[in-house]
Amino acid sequence: MRKSFIIAILMFAVMAPAFGQTDRKEVRHGNRLFSKENFQEAEIDYKKALMKDSLSNAANFNIGNTYYRMENYSEADRHYAAVMDSLDRAGHGAQAYFNQGDSYLKQRNWQGAVEAFKNSLRRNPDDMDAKSNLAYAQKMLENQQQQGGGGQNQDQQNQQDQQNQDQNQDNNDQNQDQQNQDQNQGDNDQNQDQQNQDQNQNQNNNDQNQDQQDQQNQQSQSGEQPKISPQAAQQMLQAIQDQEKQTQDKVRKEKAAKVKSKQKDKNW
Repeated sequence: MRKSFIIAILMFAVMAPAFGQTDRKEVRHGNRLFSKENFQEAEIDYKKALMKDSLSNAANFNIGNTYYRMENYSEADRHYAAVMDSLDRAGHGAQAYFNQGDSYLKQRNWQGAVEAFKNSLRRNPDDMDAKSNLAYAQKMLENQQQQGGGGQNQDQQNQQDQQNQDQNQDNNDQNQDQQNQDQNQGDNDQNQDQQNQDQNQNQNNNDQNQDQQDQQNQQSQSGEQPKISPQAAQQMLQAIQDQEKQTQDKVRKEKAAKVKSKQKDKNW
């Protein structure tokens, strides 16, 4: 099982004064904040130290540890690399490579982790944590190679597949919305056409009724009893029947529209 990175951090944090840099005040204050897990404030102090000496071993290494704890692994790697050779010459290469290897593990960079832990063990062969971490990294690298370059590539492919699925779902939702809008527009057009037909038919019936009423009024004014020809009577009867049929059709369509609306709501 992979061992924790924190052991190397605590070991190295108390060693900062031993590097003999001119930035001791800021580094010591940053170390106290780091020990209290106040990483953002510790980062500020280490940056102040680096402003005085950009090649400070203690400031670079400890700010790298701070970025690691803040899960900013790329920045941690950058600061480790800046002073790796100098730390190695000063006798602290084992700790530096150990922390670098653990940062690579967090990034699933198995090959980089294997090399880092090997370098750590070359400088401290008795470090059991480094041996355990090396075995873990080698096992994960072997699994990656057996999967044909899985690991990070597989994670990236899974992420891309998920993005594609999300995009397809969004497109399907947009298409469904457009279909619903088109269907609603079609229904509205049909209803409007039917209303126009009903209005035209009613107008025709009203015109016929008005003509008949005018004829009756003329007969009444002439003192004659109104007479209805068989043809007029038939037309009046037909008009009444047509109007009644239109009313029934309209009622049926309104009921059908309500049922259709309820079905849409249910399906949706």
